[in-house]
Amino acid sequence: MSTKRMSFGQATVDATRFAMRQDERIIVLGEDISWGGNFGQFRGLLEEFGPKRVIDMPISEAAIMSVSLGAAVTGLRPVASMSFVEFTFGAMDEIVNQVAKFRYMFGGQTSVPIVLRASDGTMRCSASHHSSSLEVRFAHMPGLKVVAPSNAADAKGLLRSAIADDDPVVYLENKQMTAKRAPVPEDDYNVPLGSATIARPGRDVTIITYSIPALRALEACAQLEAKGIDAGVIDLRSLVPLDMTTVLETVAQTRLAVVVHEAWRFGGLGAEIASQITEALFKELVAPVARVGAASAPIPFSPPLEAAVVPGVSDIVAAVERVIG
Repeated sequence: MSTKRMSFGQATVDATRFAMRQDERIIVLGEDISWGGNFGQFRGLLEEFGPKRVIDMPISEAAIMSVSLGAAVTGLRPVASMSFVEFTFGAMDEIVNQVAKFRYMFGGQTSVPIVLRASDGTMRCSASHHSSSLEVRFAHMPGLKVVAPSNAADAKGLLRSAIADDDPVVYLENKQMTAKRAPVPEDDYNVPLGSATIARPGRDVTIITYSIPALRALEACAQLEAKGIDAGVIDLRSLVPLDMTTVLETVAQTRLAVVVHEAWRFGGLGAEIASQITEALFKELVAPVARVGAASAPIPFSPPLEAAVVPGVSDIVAAVERVIG
């Protein structure tokens, strides 16, 4: 398959364009998306598909999700932009009590094919209202699928699969990755939901991660290699469904594991993953599963304070060295 070098944001535009050309039921809606969105993730779609399919909405996340739900259950396939992930709290009743539960409450008589797109994570000291990682809120809610790609190729493939899915999918795109470029398949391209990938094999320890921390984990591996430690990285890509088969098979070989995410460590997804690893591999593990996550504080505006709260490459290296002993 031929590839073209493009940014993460361009890859998501490419995925949406392929989907909209193939299926006239797909619509895109959100705040200020007619000019391309906050990060250019909708650029050019209005010019090709027109205002009936690329719809600017009022500044009301509750309205965006209510309209998306109504459209989805009456035959359309909405892609709804929440801009920043914190803004989903303004629509949490619609997301948690309606979108996630609708298929179950109506006995499977209707599907809810909505993609909820939201930018998360830190970027250039954006402070507490624009720097959160809230994936665990969605992963905890039955009825929602959650994906968090770490590179442009997966961004395209996962978004394509999310749009094709008949259940609601929360698509989280870290702000720091929007401009990062990588080779991306030029043709229509899918990455199945619920499939992790081994981003780097390693014999000594397994680092399990997703989104922007996957890139930091690979940097950490280079530093660890210089110290004689061969660390591997599993990029989960999908958080729900979660590919624990790949995780357990890999950790069973290294017998050491570190889970890394940018979200707060306390109550984060890493706790769930560590628990499942421990339940399945307790007798095989050489040391307890380590977790790396943000400190329990609002994300600061101050650059040095942000760096102190949000885990970086050095924190991953330190965690690996701790479990290896």
